[in-house]
Parts: sequence; C-alpha cells; structure tokens
Amino acid sequence: MTTPSEGTTAHTATARTGVWFVGARGSVATTAVAGCAALTAGLHAPDGLVTETPPFAGSGLAPLASLVFGGHDTVSCPLPKRAEELEAGGVLPYGLASAVRSELAAADREIRTGGPLPGDTRGDEELIGTFAADLRDFARRQCLDRVVVVNVASTEPAPADPDTLPPSSLYAAAALRAGCPYVNFTPSTGLRAPALQDAVTASGLPHAGRDGKTGQTLLRSVLAPMFVQRALSVRAWSGTNLLGGGDGAALADPAAAAAKNAGKNRVLADTLGVLPEGDVHIDDVPALGEWKTAWDHIAFDGFLGSRMTLQTTWQGCDSALAAPLVLDLARLVARAHEVGVSGPLPELGFYFKDPDDGGPAALAAQYEALLGFGARLRAAR
Repeated sequence: MTTPSEGTTAHTATARTGVWFVGARGSVATTAVAGCAALTAGLHAPDGLVTETPPFAGSGLAPLASLVFGGHDTVSCPLPKRAEELEAGGVLPYGLASAVRSELAAADREIRTGGPLPGDTRGDEELIGTFAADLRDFARRQCLDRVVVVNVASTEPAPADPDTLPPSSLYAAAALRAGCPYVNFTPSTGLRAPALQDAVTASGLPHAGRDGKTGQTLLRSVLAPMFVQRALSVRAWSGTNLLGGGDGAALADPAAAAAKNAGKNRVLADTLGVLPEGDVHIDDVPALGEWKTAWDHIAFDGFLGSRMTLQTTWQGCDSALAAPLVLDLARLVARAHEVGVSGPLPELGFYFKDPDDGGPAALAAQYEALLGFGARLRAAR
C-alpha cells in the first residue's frame, strides 16, 4: 500500500481500493458486495448511495468498479450461498445472486478466518499480528493502493475491564498496524479502547465514527431538532425495536443491547441538551428475518402547557439501508487517506449514531458538514 504522501491526488483509472470487512460473510457485507457488483454492471440505480449524487462529482472518490473486497469472519458460509439466502428473504432482488455470482465468489476467496475462535489459545498480540498480515497480503496480492477496514460484525458487549481488548479492538489494532484507515459501523468498541489511543494518534490514519445510523436514530436526528427549533419541550421519548436475523440474536444479549442503545440516546442528549425520560427496548423476533420495525412515542409540551404526543413507525431492511452507507464510507475514508487527511472524521457524523466528537448532532447540519467534506476532497485534486 502507498502512504498518503506517495499516493496520487486524483484517482487514476488503474488505481484499486481494497474494502476489508470485519464480518465479511454477514448480511451487510454480502449486500454491499452484491450491490456494488450490480451497480457496476448497470443492473440497478444507485439508490441510497449518497456519494453517487451530484454534490460528490469530482471529489476524486474511488469508482465503484475499482473496489476490491475481502475480509475476516468466523463463519464458513460462502458469499454466493449467503446471497441466495438474502434473495430468498427479499433483501436482494430476485436473480441478483446468480447475476453477480462471480463477483461474490471472488470476494469470498479473499475472506480469512477471524477470531478468537472457541478454544483459541492465541493471545492478543498473535491475533493482531495474524490479522495485520492478512491485510498486508490482501493489498500485495491484489495490487491495491490502499485498504479501508470496515467493521460490520455483530454487536459485542462493552468490555467489563476497559484495559481488555475485545475482538473488535483486536481487528482495529490490526488495521493500525497494517497502515489501513478504519471505519466502525457497529456499536462495538473498536478503536475507542483506552489501550489503543496512543497507537491511534501515532498512526496518523483517518478513521470514522461508531454505529451506523440507518433507521430509528436517523429519524430521531431529524425530529429532535424540530422540537428544539419550535421551542417545544420534550418530556419523554421512548422506543421499541423488533428485529430478527443476526442482529436480533446478538442484541438479545442485554449487554450488547446496552451498547447499541448508548448511541440511540446520544442524538437526543446532544440535540435536546438533556436525555428525556424513556427507554429503548430491543426484542429479538426471529420470524422477521432481516426486517425490523421501530416505534417511537414522544411526549411533549406545547403553548400554555398543552400536552401532546407524536408516534412514529419505521419498517425497513437494515442490510439494504446499511450497505450503501458502508460503500459511501469506504470511498470517503479512502479518499481522505489518499490526500493526507488524518485522525477522526467528525464530518462523517451524518452516517453514525455515535460520531466522532466535534460535529453537529442534527441530520441537516451533518449533511452540510458532509458536503463541506466532499468539497474539501474535491479541492485536493
């Protein structure tokens, strides 16, 4: 891989960018790989892909056709088979798994066994070294200019001991060691482990956020500013999520659900100035598969103390909502690395429940910050 100073300032026709998924055989990664192949082949329009909209033209982002996929996972189901399962569940359109089978198979050949596995005797240092070697081998074998590591694995509980590196942080440490920019699309600890902070600073690598904002929190980041701007006092904000699939199973663990809810609450606290009364409940409903329903109940006061409520329902497929955001982030962070941007990227808060400090909390303001970041990348050409 080239360093930022060695790379070109405009993405050339021969440049290739690696996207390395942690959780590479999961629903989000599979949907992203299949979707990228479908868009490259002209089979579908780029709905949901913000970086394909006019404001980002000329920003020097890696073309979708130049992205090369690989990753780590602890499961063995090959990507073509996983895509067939997602197609059967209505996540991918009928016939797409077959249409892009060769691209899925190529990505699957670049997936390496992650860890720690049950009974794994390797220590942290050995695991980090193995993961970093996998990244370097991927870059060398595929002749890549750079590799962006994107965590899309299942949510893990926050570690009880802050000095302990959970699996997400082992992968994040490997990214630093291999010189790879990093994106955490999950609520897991990742680069935010206290033990990694010196290494994060010393690396000079760009990195972005925690926990992708795809549904309920996306809506909260639109509605909460409305109450502030209209001077309406929010008394309580409660929510319920029903979901199946891998996320539903992972979030059935109360500790994992607590890590998830911390990001959901942050947008309210940051926007309203105080966290209102009310909880968020997450229920595992396996029959829903990859689909989820989120309800919010908002109690607020109007003029002369008039008590009112707003209720919302969000129904969607999380993998289909997340996949284009993951592709956006990989392209934006790769370009940031190419032009020498380093450190946290609060300008990408548009994509996260728990963004890097320094950016706004309201979606409209986050979008303006994102457009400014795109202009910054464009000016670096």
